[in-house]
Amino acid sequence: MIQRVQTIYLLTAFALCIVCLCTPIAHFMTSESLETVDMYNLWLVSEGQHLFYFCPVMMGILVTTSAIVFMDIWLYRHRALQMRVASLSMILLVAWYVAYGAICYSLSSELLASWRPNWTAALPAAALILLYLAFRGIHKDEMLVHSLDRLR
Repeated sequence: MIQRVQTIYLLTAFALCIVCLCTPIAHFMTSESLETVDMYNLWLVSEGQHLFYFCPVMMGILVTTSAIVFMDIWLYRHRALQMRVASLSMILLVAWYVAYGAICYSLSSELLASWRPNWTAALPAAALILLYLAFRGIHKDEMLVHSLDRLR
């Protein structure tokens, strides 16, 4: 299982999703008071104090994706299912970016602040690329098994 390069891709994608969960993904800067607000997946932090902004959409998508990717590692005996689960994970990461853009846009108008993404907002994109590479590797394994079955 661990010898397969797809497993390394899936494990790295899982780690990137977990890191993105635990770090700030955007900074908001108000023009009047020059106050900075850090946005995490679930809440906002302003100068060490949690602002009670609860948005479980992004956190839920990323936690679900992380769990699915971790379970996908153990599906190495069922390649067709593993490819479908990897595809679902990729769709969820695209949905995370849609939610990220919509929430940052609405928060910037609500806080009357400008926002800029943090470097950790690129981690789901890297995980998306790794999931695509894993999907390709799983598909290649599946085609190899089918070709060997034809030879028998």
